[in-house]
Amino acid sequence: MDLAFSPAQTLLQQSARTFLLQRCPPERVQELALDPRGFATDLWKEIAALGWPGLLIAPEHGGSGASLADALALMEELGRACFPGPFVPSAVVAATALGLGGGRRAHGLLAGLATGSRICTLALLEGPGRLAPEAMTLPIAAPGRLTGRKLFVPDAHAATDLIVVGHASAGPAVLLLPMGRPGIIARPLDSMTGDKLFELSFADVEIGPDDLLAQPGRAWAVLGPALRAGALARCAEMAGAAQRVLELCVEHARVRVQGGRPIGSHQAIQHACADLYRDVESARWLTWEAEWALASGRPDADATVAAAKAHGAEAALRVARRGHQIMGAIGYSEEHPLHLLHKRILAASQDMGDAALHLETLARAIGL
Repeated sequence: MDLAFSPAQTLLQQSARTFLLQRCPPERVQELALDPRGFATDLWKEIAALGWPGLLIAPEHGGSGASLADALALMEELGRACFPGPFVPSAVVAATALGLGGGRRAHGLLAGLATGSRICTLALLEGPGRLAPEAMTLPIAAPGRLTGRKLFVPDAHAATDLIVVGHASAGPAVLLLPMGRPGIIARPLDSMTGDKLFELSFADVEIGPDDLLAQPGRAWAVLGPALRAGALARCAEMAGAAQRVLELCVEHARVRVQGGRPIGSHQAIQHACADLYRDVESARWLTWEAEWALASGRPDADATVAAAKAHGAEAALRVARRGHQIMGAIGYSEEHPLHLLHKRILAASQDMGDAALHLETLARAIGL
């Protein structure tokens, strides 16, 4: 198992870091977090010109045909910069699901995702808030009418298309709908992280057989790999954000003088920084091990992804919380980027399944 970056992945990370420092500094992230729209169209067009939304899309559909490992290398940098926008739902999860679902409509949408002219979001969660097939009970019958609601739909205000998961008579079902379809109503939800989340209501929305992304009963064969890719993308995002917290804390410990000496000279601060390093590296290692397991087709890949997401969420949150303790008062002010990193980690820890859900998956895999 070789987890070293390829030269192309190293170049991708370096170019991404340079671009994000220039075009998406913490000041702009803070500005977008306070903006009701929270989405910069010009920034999305710029990353589309760099080919980022098309990384996981096949070349015949206008993408780069890159690997998940390439996308994870980029996600570390997006996490480090707290990049706002629907990259994971659209460029990772939707792109993977559409590629697996096939069909003329899905393939046509992939070309738009690759160029950045279209954005696809995900309507997954309902009242229980669990990312599990049995918790997605929205009744789907195609042809027929769709009535019900979905919660915590990301960036619905910016999306042009929508993947909806529900339940048909034959089992889980998944739809691909345009956001402009009559009867789809988006209502914004409050979020402490600054993410733009929505409640979607479906009021007698007309659906037909062509709206099915996969045949009823086969939905999880399409969604499962896409959601695993999304979970690993969030793991990489959390690792990148936690790495930045570590760097900020180490630099602060070197230059902050208290009682005539840098606070980093105190053993308690040194131990705290060592704990940060341990958590960052363990979260990153498990993420890349899970990517290797998926790429190698290992039978324990699902459990490895679950372990990476469960541990990564808890480890990155520990890093953020300890970071506030090391930084002191400045770490609690909005002028400092630490709060943006903490909120990004918190949001990513809940998306694509929280730690409790993934620990259940891991427990089942080992027979508990």
